[in-house]
Amino acid sequence: MSRLSKAALSVLDLVPIRANGTVAEALQQSVSLARHVEALGFERFWLAEHHNMDGIASSATPVLIGHIAGQTSRIRVGSGGVMLPNHAPLVVAENFGTLAALYPGRIDLGLGRAPGADQATMRALRRDRLSNGDDFPEQVAELRALLAPAQPGQRLVATPGAGSDIPVWLLGSSLFSAQLAAHLGLPYAFASHFAPRFLLDAIRLYRELFRPSAALDKPYVMVGAPVIAAPTDQEAAYLATSTQQKILALMRGQSLKLQPPVNDMDARWDPAEQHSVEAFLGVAVVGGPQKIAQGLDALLERTQADELMIVSDIYDPALRQRSFDIVAQVRADGR
Repeated sequence: MSRLSKAALSVLDLVPIRANGTVAEALQQSVSLARHVEALGFERFWLAEHHNMDGIASSATPVLIGHIAGQTSRIRVGSGGVMLPNHAPLVVAENFGTLAALYPGRIDLGLGRAPGADQATMRALRRDRLSNGDDFPEQVAELRALLAPAQPGQRLVATPGAGSDIPVWLLGSSLFSAQLAAHLGLPYAFASHFAPRFLLDAIRLYRELFRPSAALDKPYVMVGAPVIAAPTDQEAAYLATSTQQKILALMRGQSLKLQPPVNDMDARWDPAEQHSVEAFLGVAVVGGPQKIAQGLDALLERTQADELMIVSDIYDPALRQRSFDIVAQVRADGR
């Protein structure tokens, strides 16, 4: 039995806006994808908070979570994540408490401490609270207290929110959140889909320092992975050029709208840029069914992860859904 056959599979969606596409189209494509992967048996469908990025339509994360949860029936829907320094913990507790009341047992709250935006946008979001995330542990503690059952005489009560029992995850791409998740006994998701450098060190630290809690009795690790699957290795490599162009545009400060695939990236980047993009996508798995099965098994072997969260930026929505079909099929074939 392969490791892939035993691991939970989930999806992280950035709600990509395609070149010449609209926000409305991107939102509908995300709903369609959520329904599709729910039918395939995927565990979660998470949405990431980003701001002031013209190619990403997931900025109003709780609104979108509610919409997608309302258009599906079983799959867990959540944030991957809410960037907590951008928000008052009370507002987050009330938003997610409302979601949990509407969709009981289906809402996840993943928390990050990165801004999810540039400096100007961060100032617009935080106004007079220009924290760099140093008080993230205090914010997490405040939020968890607001989500816990209200105590007699408690002056500040999140309604909805108090006693909602929403699973809280910590997300990160460095060692900081790994240590905090371990200390609090929370599940941990590493953002290796865009920052794989500290993946193994962070997971090791999390497991070594983990303290059992009321939320979790043993470590639980999720790792993010860009995955582009197609019937052949050649087609997958071609489709992956959309992702490569997006990362290249991010590095250059250009539009992040998802571009159609191209036959040759060499004319679009220099060797240094190519190296940077490939490092960014260091754990990406791109290929036909055999290569997908081998690559995901190898990633799970290296990390001993409990769950994979897959990102798949493919330009054609139908081919994006097909990519998840292939992942689901190779998982089934490995049983």
